[in-house]
Parts: sequence; structure tokens; C-alpha cells
Amino acid sequence: MSASHTPVRSLYVHVPFCAAKCDYCAFYSEPSGDGQMNRYVDALIGEMDLVAPSVKPRTVFFGGGTPSLLSLEQWRRILEAMERLDLLGADEWTVECNPATVSTEKAKLLRDYGVNRISMGVQSLDKRLLDRLGRIHSREMVFKSYDRLRAAGFDNINLDLMFAIPGQTMDIWRTTLAEAIAMGSEHLSCYEVIYEEDTPLYEQLQAGEFDVDDALACAMHDALIDTAAAAGFAQYEVANFARHDGSTDGELPSYASRHNVNYWRGGGCQGLGPSATGYVDGRRIRNIANTERYCEQLALGQRAHESVEQLSPLARAGETAAFGLRMNAGWPFDVFAQVTGHDLRTGWAGDMQRAVDSGWGVRSAERFHLTRQGLRFADTIAEWFIRSEPCRCDIVREAGRQGVWFGRLAS
Repeated sequence: MSASHTPVRSLYVHVPFCAAKCDYCAFYSEPSGDGQMNRYVDALIGEMDLVAPSVKPRTVFFGGGTPSLLSLEQWRRILEAMERLDLLGADEWTVECNPATVSTEKAKLLRDYGVNRISMGVQSLDKRLLDRLGRIHSREMVFKSYDRLRAAGFDNINLDLMFAIPGQTMDIWRTTLAEAIAMGSEHLSCYEVIYEEDTPLYEQLQAGEFDVDDALACAMHDALIDTAAAAGFAQYEVANFARHDGSTDGELPSYASRHNVNYWRGGGCQGLGPSATGYVDGRRIRNIANTERYCEQLALGQRAHESVEQLSPLARAGETAAFGLRMNAGWPFDVFAQVTGHDLRTGWAGDMQRAVDSGWGVRSAERFHLTRQGLRFADTIAEWFIRSEPCRCDIVREAGRQGVWFGRLAS
């Protein structure tokens, strides 16, 4: 590591394997198989070897795919390699889990090595909707997995939920929210269904099998915000809600995802694994979205980069502005200047005024932030703030998903 470069403090690892492809998912993933998974683990450890000298992670996020699909032995190999390479000890270490793939032994192993946050892909607690989405777990598995994680010592658990699912009524959504909140998790991530091309759900929509009800989706979003707030969750980003136990000061609730906040505040991140994207030393680096080719490159001792893009300072500042507006706190002008070297009040004055005129933004002497209605349209507003290079709309749209921006392009 060059003496002039400070270590990268966030690490994202993409695990591309899934037991089955969900009907709404457009992220890079592939069916699991022991041979390919073992080759992937070899390659990942090789990539960790290459980046370890420049990474001292305070946050780690294993996303997917389904990281919990890796076997106990595969996880042990990864964790032992991280120990050898001095990559353990992060303040926040998240692993995404599918409720159908959480065993007591696996949960204990992860906890023993320092994983201290789990993000569980629940999506729905309605059996019919789980089938509709192509999920392989049942509602009973959700509760059993949650209890296993608590028994293993995890005291920071996120539940992923989806709304505006085809066939989902307001009553079903309210029931799901009530049941999820009653479980007592520290964090909720709640996403509106996005119809991505090349997914079964998109094809069904195009074929006229169902219609999108925007008014219902808006009502569900409002119900989410009100219900979460009444239950003690603070919304700190478009799709993310966390409890606050008074242990931290400032604008963020105690259990906010520090890893994702680093993305939204323009921080650097090293991305490992097929399709992972990182931002290091002013460059956006994307890995090959092909596990076989990824493994082949790492077997040769080389990073498996698909592209390396040097962003201009202005383009980087515009992108950072766009992501940060997803947070309820928006951008304090002094913080934006500190992060980017640019003044939001001069370079983006017209965009801020456009949002204010639309009823979507509020500007004060200290900061600019979106209104409740504006947060609903944060993706649209974000595109106004992009500068000088083509808008990476896939990044903007997914910036709020768990562990997503860098890793799945990224928790």
C-alpha cells in the first residue's frame, strides 16, 4: 500500500449463489453447486490476499446471492483466511441470510468470528406471496431462523420486506408489518417491488398478467412510515428504519447500517467477488459478472476486473449528492463540502430549487433534505444532481438496497 493512500475502511463481498432465482431478482447470481462454490471460495481467498494490505475494514458486508448457502466448511475457510489476513475486527459485520439456510452451527461459527449483524431476506410473511415471488422459505422458517440467530448471540438483526407485490393488499401488508415488528428486530429494510428487465415478474407485467397500482404503492409506503415510527423505528433513509437505544449521538439511530451509510455519504469501499463494484482512490472498479471467469482470473493471481472507471471530481460529487439525498438528513452543506470539495449551494442551486418548488425538498441555511413526499421520489430527484457523465440509473435506483451500490453492480 502506498504511503499516500489511507486504508479502505469498508469491504463488500458478493456471494453469487442462490438455491433458486427469485422472480423479481435481476442481481447477478447462479445456482449453487459444491464444485463451483469451492472454486469460488478459492478465488475469493485469493482476491482477499491481493487487497488485504490496503484494507482495514470498520464495516464488512457479505451480500448476494445467498451468503448463508455456503457450507460450514466453506465459511470456515473464508473466516480463517480473513483472520490470517487481519481482516477481522470490524465494528459492524453484516451477512445476508435466507431463512431456509440458517443452521445453528453456521450461526454460531459466524458469531464466533465476529459477525455481529444479520440481514434476513424475509420479503413477506404471507405464504401465497412468498410463492408468488419464488422464495424457497416458508413463514415458519422465518421465525425459526430468527430464534436460532438470537440463540447464537446476534443482537442486531435486519429484516428485509417488500411491498407493492402483485396480489398484495393493504391488509396483507399491514399484517406483515405487524408480525415483523412483533419479532423485535433492530432494523427493517422495506423495498417497493422493482420490475427489472429479464426477470419473470417483468415478463408477467409486460404480458398483462397484472397491473401496477401506483396509488396503492404510495399508500403502502405511507403505512410503512407511520407504522414503523409508532413502533419506535426511526426512518433514516428511503427504505431503512432502525431502533435507537440512546448509545449514539447525532442524526443516525443506534442500529443504522454503518456500511450502507458509508455508501450514501460517499465513502470508499473495496468490492470482492463476481459482479462486485468498489470505489477506491477515485476509481470505480467493477468485477466480472461471471463466476467461472472470475475464478480463472484469480487462479492466475490477478484481480478479475471488468472495468475501471476514473470519475472526475465533479462527476463524483454529483453522484455523492444523489446518493446522500436518500437519507432523511439530506446533506448538511459543510459535510458535503468536506466529503467532495464542492459547494452544494453553488453547483446544485437550481436542482435544489427545482425540488423545493415541487414540494419535494427543503433548504435551510445549514442543509438541504427531501420531504416525506420527496423521499418517495428520491430516484427521480437523484438523477437531477448527477453531473457531466452519463447517469448510472441502475446505481441510483438501487442505492438504498441492503449492501447494494458498490457490491451488486453490488447489501
